[in-house]
Amino acid sequence: MTEFSRRRVQLVLTLSLLTTIISFVWFLIARSLDMHELSVYLIAATPFFILSAIISKMGNLTLARCIYLIIFNLGVALTSSFVGKAGSAEFILLFSMGLPFLWFSFRREKPHIVLFSGLSLIFWFLLYFTNFDLFTTDHMDVEMAGLYIYPLSILTTIFLVTFQLIYFSFINNGFYSKIHHQREEAIEESNAKSKFLSMMSHEIRTPLNAITGLSHILGDTNPREDQKENIDALNYSGKILLNLLNNVLDFSKMESTKIELDPIPTNIMAAVRQIKKIHEPSCLRKGIQMDLEIDEDLPNVWLDIVRFNQVINNLISNAIKFTDQGRVILKIVNHGEFDGKVIIGTEIEDTGIGIPFELQEKIWQAFTQASSSTNRLYGGTGLGLPIVKNIVEAMGSTVKVESKSGVGSRFYFNLELKLASSIELEQTINKKVHDLKGKKILLVEDNLINVMVAKQILEKANLNVEVAYNGQNAVDMVKENDYDAVLMDIQMPVMDGYTASREIRKFNTSIPIMALSASVFLEVKNKIMQSGMNGFIFKPFDPEDLLNKIEEAIST
Repeated sequence: MTEFSRRRVQLVLTLSLLTTIISFVWFLIARSLDMHELSVYLIAATPFFILSAIISKMGNLTLARCIYLIIFNLGVALTSSFVGKAGSAEFILLFSMGLPFLWFSFRREKPHIVLFSGLSLIFWFLLYFTNFDLFTTDHMDVEMAGLYIYPLSILTTIFLVTFQLIYFSFINNGFYSKIHHQREEAIEESNAKSKFLSMMSHEIRTPLNAITGLSHILGDTNPREDQKENIDALNYSGKILLNLLNNVLDFSKMESTKIELDPIPTNIMAAVRQIKKIHEPSCLRKGIQMDLEIDEDLPNVWLDIVRFNQVINNLISNAIKFTDQGRVILKIVNHGEFDGKVIIGTEIEDTGIGIPFELQEKIWQAFTQASSSTNRLYGGTGLGLPIVKNIVEAMGSTVKVESKSGVGSRFYFNLELKLASSIELEQTINKKVHDLKGKKILLVEDNLINVMVAKQILEKANLNVEVAYNGQNAVDMVKENDYDAVLMDIQMPVMDGYTASREIRKFNTSIPIMALSASVFLEVKNKIMQSGMNGFIFKPFDPEDLLNKIEEAIST
């Protein structure tokens, strides 16, 4: 039984017992006024109100309410007919007229509201239409009715209405207090989840930062041509691993906020050239073929290539996972240009197990696969497709699926993208010449591998780098030395980055402090800014982005 039903059961039970008492009081008054016939009807009604209370307690709320409302309306009409117009007992029908609106659900039980509110109106109309001769023509003395029954009728009406309003308000107050308590618990659980995911993000991204950083350093040390492909593959693999991490974090973010896109001028052909190299080993192990069918005339476009690759990699990984023979095809097609825009069609097709038609809606739900047997055989988190759906929708499109069991699947979507010029693309690709020679940076980082990677990148840009291994060291070093900027890790022993930044701001309000954050959650970003830092750089960071942020911070 739901909480909503329990509240109504309690209200019906209490009101039935209270009406039993009121009915008995009216019985005693009728007896004292020698209205024997009326007193018989009133005492006869009392067991029905007790029955209503018992039935409501047993859980049959509909029957209990029906019994109560029929007997109550009939009892008031009988009493009104016996005491006559001067007694004004019919005013008690006002209470029974409004009662169905509180007792029944307007959405699920509308006919009951109409029926029982209408019943009260019918009795009231019949009483006035028959001049209160509805059940008897032998009415109570007018003077006695006005003296004794009229005040009792008004008091009974006021008492019932007031009781109902106070009781219902009391029950609702308890109910909403419980809702508030549950809301607070939900907020605490959400904060705990965010804290856990933030911690996991930091722990995973920290070594991932070393992988991507070292691959960048290797690529900058004039490798042989045969080594360049391996270094590119290593760098791309790091990005794939980052993509898997982002799947989990993105799902958490999607629960409360929409995905934000960061479009840049992009050559799609160049951007996806590593996809086959990364996924082909998985295809070879399964004995299937992977083909790329990409139009040669694809123009440069403004596109969030990180998100686009995330979609492609999720769909290709799924296709390979569920294909045991045949092939997987990635198609990217130019569907035409107009008004400075282009329609780019993307398809991932496979000859795998397929998806039954009746289950094709289910695959877009988080933590869900087409069937439990699919999950047992192939594994997976069930997050890939929901994230694909959200990213594609954030890009202004809809991902669709065509699939047949035992034949294969085809996932496809079209993107309307703004064209980018060759100059805009070159500005993105070409490495900026940074004027950082002689600038002094304090790197605050407790992970030795990350210190090694960051120092090599920064020193290659002619920066003088000093290192603090925790927040307290950083505060002491800023007091004793002049730095052009501070790169501050967030999670460290002794003193974290937030506390260290606040301490530094007590005596130095001008030095730029940039957070090195492995968390992508909004509350972490807000906390970074509240602690006095000037900005943040996500781990694993892109070396060019790192140097750009440092140069921007120093020059402002």
